[in-house]
This record gives sequence, structure tokens and C-alpha cells, in this order.
Amino acid sequence: MSKKTEELVNALSELSVLEMAELKTALEDKWGVKAAAAAVAVAAAPAAGGAAPAAAAESTDYQVTLTDAPADKKIGIIKVVREITGLGLKEAKDLVEAAPKELKATAPKAEAEDIKKKIEAAGGKVTLKGL
Repeated sequence: MSKKTEELVNALSELSVLEMAELKTALEDKWGVKAAAAAVAVAAAPAAGGAAPAAAAESTDYQVTLTDAPADKKIGIIKVVREITGLGLKEAKDLVEAAPKELKATAPKAEAEDIKKKIEAAGGKVTLKGL
């Protein structure tokens, strides 16, 4: 591995999940592609023959962020966060106490709405941001 690549890997390893999501969005905006569809877009571009890119009317992927966890509801919220993320008890507790925090960097619309319902049923607040 080249020195430049190794330095880049080390720098990226120090980013938080939220910073990685911001980086992903910034790169998508700069390059005009979606990360999940980048390989398909590159492969399809020569075959498209200069066709205009399709405009998405509604986002299909969402960033799910825990925005509020009231003190009297934290235990229930921690249980839901553990179920959603697969984190251990301590990690889920730390995440809930550090709200606002990202729960999922990208999730399909149905999954994001399901997560939101579960967190809200436990007493927390969640925001969904279309990607």
C-alpha cells in the first residue's frame, strides 16, 4: 500500500460515524453520484449515450438520528437502540445519553419509518433525513 493511501486510511479511521456520513454526502454531491449506485452509474454511463440523469422525486434512503431521549424513558429507548443497532448495553446507553446521535447512516424508507415508530413508542424522538 502506498504511503498516501495508508495516510488516508488512517485519517478515515479516526472519523466518527456522523463525520463519515457527512463525507459520503459531500463526495456524492461533488461527484454527482450515489455511493450505493456509483458502480451502476459508471457502468451505465457509456450505454446511456448522454441521456439526462433521472431526477429522484423522493429519497429512497434515510439517515436516522436519535434527537431526544428523556431521562424517564431512557431504559426503554436503550432497549430499542440495542435491538436496532445490535450494540451492547454500555454502547447503546452511551449512544442514547449522547443524543442527538445517528442510529443508522442509511436505511430504506420502510426500515427508517419502522425505527422511528419504535423509538417514539419508547418515548424518544427521531429525525429522518433523506439522502
